[in-house]
Amino acid sequence: MDPNSLVGVFIFMAGAMTGSFLNVCIVRLPLEKSIVFPGSHCVACRTPIQWYDNIPLISWLLLGGCCRACKAKISFRYWIVELLTGVAFFLFYRHFGLQTILWPYLVMVSGFIVATFVDFEHRIIPDEVSIGGMIAGVVFSLFVPQLHNVHSPFLGVGYSLLGLLVGGGSIYLMGVIGDAVFKKETMGGGDVKLMGMVGAFMGWKMALLTFFLAPFFGAVYGIIEKIRTKDSTIAYGPFLIMGALVSLFWGDRIIDFILAGGIYHL
Repeated sequence: MDPNSLVGVFIFMAGAMTGSFLNVCIVRLPLEKSIVFPGSHCVACRTPIQWYDNIPLISWLLLGGCCRACKAKISFRYWIVELLTGVAFFLFYRHFGLQTILWPYLVMVSGFIVATFVDFEHRIIPDEVSIGGMIAGVVFSLFVPQLHNVHSPFLGVGYSLLGLLVGGGSIYLMGVIGDAVFKKETMGGGDVKLMGMVGAFMGWKMALLTFFLAPFFGAVYGIIEKIRTKDSTIAYGPFLIMGALVSLFWGDRIIDFILAGGIYHL
């Protein structure tokens, strides 16, 4: 096996282990519980989970998705989050390589994963993720200004703060307009803070592109949910995240295409 493949395997394993911790965050943050104490335990019988029953991806399969002590079912989501995080880490590594810029993005995507699962289930985005993400984005921009294609730490922080304001401000303004038009709350504060996080990591251009891309992803899901449940309210955070990821990987090409007038030649 060549060195790059070995690094890729290591990155995937690190992602799966991170996913195990993200599962704790997904379960406990909405309930405002500590993510440190107590240690991992069965939510049904409270039995502490031994290390050999807590090996990412493997233990869930060996246990058949059940607690060893009480045989209560363990949600398949735990396994999915570990796999998704491992795959995400691997794909980010394949795209960015072992550059310094990789590590801030791995922190960012970890926050995205927690926000996605929590928002779908509870219709909230924990402040620990969104506000913590904003702070992390600004701090990373100081030490890794390459996040914003500059080399000056001060410029990096400046672009991060501008991105935070533009990202959060754009979605806040849309919410104000939506509230006035529909006479009800149309955008949660968690979405505003999440977009602030996107801007802090990715800058104002990609935050704006995320703002315009997200409705395309959310529209289809919203229509399906409207038909299925008669409820027009959806968790919007996951679609902001989808827009952010598309912007991160293909944003420059999308912007160049639009600026070149390509959109008029479709």
